[in-house]
Amino acid sequence: MAQAAVLGSQTVYPTTTGNNQIASEKDYPIDFSHFNINGRVFGAQGVDNTEDATIFNVNLERTYGTRHPVNLALPIILPALIKLNWQDYFSGAAMAGVTCVVGEHARNSDPDFKIENGVATECPLFGQAMDCFRRYDRGYGQIVIQCNLEDILLGVPRLAIQKYGAEAIEIKFGQAAKGTQPVIRIKDLKTALIQQEMGNIVYPDPSLPETREAYSNGRCPNFASYSRLPMWTEESLAEYIASLRKWGAKNIYFKMAGYDPADIERVIRMACDNQVDMITFDGAGGGSGYSPSKMMNEWSLPTICLEDAIVRICKRLKGENAILPAIVMTGGFASEDQVFKGLAYGDGHVLGIGLCRAAMAAAMTGKNIGQAIERGSIPKQYAKLGSTVEELFADLPDLRALYGVEANTFPTGAIGVFSYLNKIAFGLRHFAALNRKFDVDLWGQSDLIPLTREARTLMNNEWFMHPVK
Repeated sequence: MAQAAVLGSQTVYPTTTGNNQIASEKDYPIDFSHFNINGRVFGAQGVDNTEDATIFNVNLERTYGTRHPVNLALPIILPALIKLNWQDYFSGAAMAGVTCVVGEHARNSDPDFKIENGVATECPLFGQAMDCFRRYDRGYGQIVIQCNLEDILLGVPRLAIQKYGAEAIEIKFGQAAKGTQPVIRIKDLKTALIQQEMGNIVYPDPSLPETREAYSNGRCPNFASYSRLPMWTEESLAEYIASLRKWGAKNIYFKMAGYDPADIERVIRMACDNQVDMITFDGAGGGSGYSPSKMMNEWSLPTICLEDAIVRICKRLKGENAILPAIVMTGGFASEDQVFKGLAYGDGHVLGIGLCRAAMAAAMTGKNIGQAIERGSIPKQYAKLGSTVEELFADLPDLRALYGVEANTFPTGAIGVFSYLNKIAFGLRHFAALNRKFDVDLWGQSDLIPLTREARTLMNNEWFMHPVK
């Protein structure tokens, strides 16, 4: 309240965002901690004998794609990001063999972005992002360009495909930390005009004579830009997806949040009708960016409630013989137990789990440790383990097994992402062995034990005021 007295409307948003990543602080009434993981002691599925029933024989690979299949080494994707150490985030994804996504408005992070006659003509950042992934590409995963409505109106997807070789585009409907688009304060008239020229809505309109006069007289309100809300229909979306494919896109993705269940079903049906390859659903509190503080706390479905609704819708659509896209859940996942529970709760309808903030932390930590090694000032908790990259990064031998000794020279931030995802995979294999299910395709809700009344209520489809049929 004290800050609002000074900063006013700016305090709707986190005032320390940027290098500090802000997330939901709300204690939701149900999450994956309300479930334990089941276990079995007789038999085994996915292997034939005792000698093969080891964690090293657990199959975590998955494949998705309606027209152009994409293989994943792990049932993981790294959702949209274009901040902090994005270079190692994308490189680490390739090393781990998972799909990653370049975040919306990437053009705003590129000082060399150019527009001619209202159309994007240059965005070298896309080439740099593609290279980060492709130089380590080992045949798994894909790098995807996410686009919001501003990007689409400026022709950014077509530019990314035809000039920088992007093979996949993700259309953003929303994310669960930010159900609307952000409002960004603009410092002066000159900057407001530049933002308007870049295709953004700016209020008040800096091109109007009365606005310029008010500004010169010191009577102009604060300038702010606002990104347009998508207004897709079945017809307009189908037409645009057809255009993307005509321009050369091989795979189409959607990014969706925990909106009303009717909207969730509509988006899934749109995906089915247009042979969309994947939808990533983001549960409440998810996101890594500039979102209103109270929106992060107070809007959208908690991740597990969102997943419950999606699974019920997918089961019904499958009964209608619909060809479903791959479904990915994200929003608050960080450890292997959470990933296992998210996959199991999907009951065969959730292909993977998105790990954004956690993977971003791994990229930053790995980079910082690498810089500390170069400076000779390794933090005490690591110094006892060694003083070189080879000594400190314990999973480097696994990376060398994939790439050879040149892995010793890889960026330490990317090694950090690989190591973090390697840890997730190692933990998942233990839970698979616990359940005697040695293939990720076998995991389901029978592998979970509801611990609370809320958990049982959710599984019995009694959570929502109007149950999802």
